[in-house]
Amino acid sequence: MPLKNDLLLRAARGEQVDRTPVWVMRQAGRILKEYREVRASLSGFVELVKTPERAAEVTLQPVDLLGVDAAIIFSDILTIPEAMGLPYELVEKKGPLFPNPLQGPNDLDRVKVADVESDLGYVLEAIRITKRELDNRVPLIGFAGAPWTIFCYMVEGQGSKTFSKARRMLYQEPGFAHTVLDRITQSTIAYLKAQIKAGANLVQVFDSWAGILPPHHYSEFSIRYIRTICEAITEVPVTVFSKGAFFARQELGQLDCQTVGLDWNMNIAESRQLIGPDKTLQGNLDPCALYGSFDEVGKATKDMLRAFGPTKHIANLGHGVYPDTDPDKVRCFIDTVKEYQHT
Repeated sequence: MPLKNDLLLRAARGEQVDRTPVWVMRQAGRILKEYREVRASLSGFVELVKTPERAAEVTLQPVDLLGVDAAIIFSDILTIPEAMGLPYELVEKKGPLFPNPLQGPNDLDRVKVADVESDLGYVLEAIRITKRELDNRVPLIGFAGAPWTIFCYMVEGQGSKTFSKARRMLYQEPGFAHTVLDRITQSTIAYLKAQIKAGANLVQVFDSWAGILPPHHYSEFSIRYIRTICEAITEVPVTVFSKGAFFARQELGQLDCQTVGLDWNMNIAESRQLIGPDKTLQGNLDPCALYGSFDEVGKATKDMLRAFGPTKHIANLGHGVYPDTDPDKVRCFIDTVKEYQHT
């Protein structure tokens, strides 16, 4: 059956749309009390991710409660390193922790290419349940982390402001880095293809730590692997979001993907010029704009929509919505997009 609302897919393909589609990164999460209630009934985030019925439940919440034009499966980018042999835990108020991070070539035998069906079947089951419950109301987005971002966590062992251990590895052990990045890439391609087979209508690759690399290392250690992923995923539209990679916008425009995500620091007109006319752009309202008054949220949203224009744009924030954001301000953002008419 066709989707009842296919605005997002049409915009991703560059087709004419009646209005700009909108969704919000991290829309299924702590901004919603309904999400917090589900999470409180379990041991924590990881159990929620690994319980397909509950993951599907929170995936659907923003569709029902916020009126977004797409659902994005509730999961985590760190499911991939765990499936490759590096288990992690989520420490409350600190973030992810890998007890045994990679330290060099001697650790290569600890890193396998993921067996997606056996190691990540819980994500695929969550997608199947979500698709059934969505009943073709809106598209479902699947996702994965970009290889460089996953490598950061596998080497650093936890979140970091600098990821200096991961960056140092590119100078000290570049061959090791490439071997690990290649295995992450193979795992990610298999994972995204399995998500698509399970029902994902579009997939997004998140390169959260793109902006910490110098341009030459971004070309060598990040975008080359994203390029491989984009070339392999031909079944559905692909979005690439490389946070902070303002220096690589021309390269991003040359990827074999349909949509390029912009963070809030990227000038819209300049980005369009650098990325080119063929790609759809996604973004890029500053998440902090949602702390303003309702009038200010509406004005900032309309200014953004005018700057992007009527086609080849998917409205979103320039990063994930912050956990303490008022959900009514998120609704204001979404409703403003849905009501806006380009002249």
